[in-house]
Amino acid sequence: MIVIENPKKARNKAEIFKELYFANMISCADLSEKIDKSLPHTTMLLNELIEKGFVVETGYAPSTGGRRPQMYSLKPDIMYVVSAAMDQFVTRIAIMDMRNNQVTEIEKVDLKLNENPNALSELADRLEQHIQNSGINKQEIAGIGIGMPGFVDASKGINYSFLETDNSISEYISDKTGLPVYIDNDSRLIALAEQRFGLARNRQNAMIINIGWGIGLGLVMEGKLFKGNNGFAGEFSHIPLFTNNKLCSCGKTGCLETESSLFIIVEKAREGIANGRLSSIKTHKLDSELVDEAFEAIRSAAVKGDKFSVELFSEAGYNIGRGLAILIHLLNPETIVLSGRGSLAGKIWLAPIQQALNEQCIPILAKNTTIEMSELGYDAELIGSAALVMENLEKV
Repeated sequence: MIVIENPKKARNKAEIFKELYFANMISCADLSEKIDKSLPHTTMLLNELIEKGFVVETGYAPSTGGRRPQMYSLKPDIMYVVSAAMDQFVTRIAIMDMRNNQVTEIEKVDLKLNENPNALSELADRLEQHIQNSGINKQEIAGIGIGMPGFVDASKGINYSFLETDNSISEYISDKTGLPVYIDNDSRLIALAEQRFGLARNRQNAMIINIGWGIGLGLVMEGKLFKGNNGFAGEFSHIPLFTNNKLCSCGKTGCLETESSLFIIVEKAREGIANGRLSSIKTHKLDSELVDEAFEAIRSAAVKGDKFSVELFSEAGYNIGRGLAILIHLLNPETIVLSGRGSLAGKIWLAPIQQALNEQCIPILAKNTTIEMSELGYDAELIGSAALVMENLEKV
């Protein structure tokens, strides 16, 4: 960590750290523009960071006809971030360096959030244990970033759906670990990762779909993440599309989630097999109490061409496409990125989603909207959680 006597100078250097982290490589001139400081002042700060071994020169930018500018990057191991990616059943924890490389093995924790009063204390204990096992000094860790499902008020550190506590979740875990802690909704952090490092980078208007146990949505509007009035924008899962009288996790009926989530795919697979459908799905995995193992069995069968598994993904994808048609009519996005756990199934999603858009969308609205599979995939939430800490670096 950087320790500097002048607070203003410290903030300026934190801004440089942040911009270098998100850009990977950047010239001094571009850095000066990003942090809104003069070129001589930025050069001075940058040289100090180079002398201390925090920043390294990384060659020259491609030629544009004139003198090629020197490029700079953060040294990867000068600081670390603890990243946690949660869903309703599984929490993954890793420590990452300044290039988003995982310096510890991803630890998978079977942590059920619903109706589990001990979930928060279990999470705090596992985070502390992971840090201790890593052997990394806490002084080298900038903070802990956590993505989680539910209605999350990031500014207050509160999740109104899970992890109940009298105070904020951030404060509770910070007290346990001695590190700054930042939390946000999982879909919003996946969108942050895609915006900063993935397919939504440099896109002005994009929708990032988190295909998971629900169907989350992160919005990039006019180049910025859109959070809504109270930070709850993007509850795509709960668009009422069906008259199926199926109860959703939100307490309403007929939501998109009730016909398209990964949990529904697992549920329908179990029902189909029980009713005699032929399939190569490994039934011992399908019957597992761990729903993520059951999903993985279906996904594995689908990518190998199992007809029943492909049908399940196609049906869910078509329903997601129906929901996307509504959003395209409202927001006219440049691109839609399919991310999260569900993206592990790959391009199997694209055809049914496109079919729904062909049927449901006004052509002139949909023709310039591209649909792409995330390159970050299942790691997007881990990367987004790390990025959340770096976005708040000036506060550390």
